[in-house]
Amino acid sequence: MVVAEHEAGDLVLALESPMSEDLELLFLRHTQDMHADTPPESIHMMPRADLDHPDIAFFTLREAGRALGMGAIKRIGPGHGEVKSMHVLSETRGRGLARLLVEGMIGHAREAGYARLSLETGSQPMFLAARKLYERAGFLECAPFGSYRLDPNSVYMTLDLSARD
Repeated sequence: MVVAEHEAGDLVLALESPMSEDLELLFLRHTQDMHADTPPESIHMMPRADLDHPDIAFFTLREAGRALGMGAIKRIGPGHGEVKSMHVLSETRGRGLARLLVEGMIGHAREAGYARLSLETGSQPMFLAARKLYERAGFLECAPFGSYRLDPNSVYMTLDLSARD
């Protein structure tokens, strides 16, 4: 299922399986980034195989067929989803791909009937660009949600989808 296509037609955001063989580089880089500056007890990424679940919508952003980005929405309660495993390859950053990915995921969440999307991201400087991206998309900092607890290495954010057009 195609979620969104860029006007040039070469960028496609689609729901796919996280187990697709050509996603190995994305998962490798995502794992490396998460472990680069975060203590193990503060890493909340899901194992790749766990993302292949009926309660998770997994998205891949491709350009001319090449996987450049990924992200997922996990249903964590009635009308409440959590953004998981968002990553865009470092060599493709600066082109607005992460923005396209987030906007597509938000659009999908609205269509799926979610009232709220929340996320956990790092508090370290390497996560500043991600936090700014989420802020521009309308996410606001919030208290820990779900099973999360206060952690100096984490920032929690949420987006009220019912309050937006």
